[in-house]
Amino acid sequence: MTPAVTPRSRDALAAGITWIVALAGLVALPLVSAADSEGTGDVPGPDEARWWLLLAGLTLQALVLLGARIRPAIVPLGVAAVGLAVSLVAGEAAPGLTSLAVVVAVYRAVSVSQAESVRWALVGTAGLVAAAIIAPGLGGSAGSMSVIVAGVLQAAVVVAAPAAIAVFVASRRAAAQAHRSEAEAIVREQEARWEAAIARERTGMARELHDIAAHHLSGIAVMLAAVDRQIETDPQAARAAVREVRGQSRAVLDDLRRLVGLLRDDGAAHTSVESIETLPALVEQAAAAPGGVELVVLHGPTGLPTAAGVGPLAQLAAYRMVQESLANARSHAPGAPCRVEVDDRAPDQVVVTVDNEASSEVPAASSGGFGLRGMQERADLVGARLEHGPTVDGGWRVRMTLPREPGAATTEGEHA
Repeated sequence: MTPAVTPRSRDALAAGITWIVALAGLVALPLVSAADSEGTGDVPGPDEARWWLLLAGLTLQALVLLGARIRPAIVPLGVAAVGLAVSLVAGEAAPGLTSLAVVVAVYRAVSVSQAESVRWALVGTAGLVAAAIIAPGLGGSAGSMSVIVAGVLQAAVVVAAPAAIAVFVASRRAAAQAHRSEAEAIVREQEARWEAAIARERTGMARELHDIAAHHLSGIAVMLAAVDRQIETDPQAARAAVREVRGQSRAVLDDLRRLVGLLRDDGAAHTSVESIETLPALVEQAAAAPGGVELVVLHGPTGLPTAAGVGPLAQLAAYRMVQESLANARSHAPGAPCRVEVDDRAPDQVVVTVDNEASSEVPAASSGGFGLRGMQERADLVGARLEHGPTVDGGWRVRMTLPREPGAATTEGEHA
């Protein structure tokens, strides 16, 4: 398991890398000076005390950098002050090596706090860096003014460049965080709307189911108890009671069919029975739209009705799926041809598929995806499996697999 990177470990890493790079420069500088026949200025070697003083100063700067996050306004001043002290003793070679720690300290200070809160510390740091560059070069010569100007410019670059980079990185980071927060808020809002819509439908479903049970099923239970008592003593009355139970059962099925329609339709309830066998009328009505709609039925065994063994609620769920899919195709793929297929050949399931091709027209604005959520709710209600997604040719496919009741198709075939 990878250990977590803490702010303190980042400060330690920055201080360590700064010290190693500065040490490499301290070691390489005398070698470069010795190899240069023209010389590179007053460069101390390891055999001089100034070289060891420089090493001590670089080490002290690295130690001060360890507090960059805790004291962002003080650390740049401390690092620059160490650089000035070393420069006064070690000479002109010191500022080039000690400036690296100043760059790191300024970047860390602006990264962990607002630039406005450390601006005076940055101004002081720039002054100390300029003094460290100017002091070794002043010797009362005619070039003193050029040394001062060069020192001020270099100090401005040493402080301003890392500060500007830190501000830019911080702004990009803040913008990315704001974008992520906005995206998360949109997702949470959408999920809340979905959950609210589902909760409303489940509440309506529970209310309607309660009414159906209270109105019909209790009466059926009473009549079946009477049949149990009369079947031996009064067969004629028992047969009449069975016919009454059959009528009550049909009423239950009709109410259940209306229930599923009420869960999605805003208009008044209607008594028409929508099923897989009524899909031709739906397709005929939708075929008037641009692009057209084709219905293909792959029939099962001869003598059985379409979707035999699939209950009325499941058939109504499939009907609503086709209805919603065709409406979605008109909205999101206007003018694209559609194909509705009912595969009734398998002995244990019926598969209803709606395909639409890609459209060259501009689609309408999205309604938020509640249609697919509604299809999934209906599928879960009847134990069906719903699949949806893009096709290889750029279109869209929705498929609902409806299980048959065990043995129901065979029983219907025997009584057909």
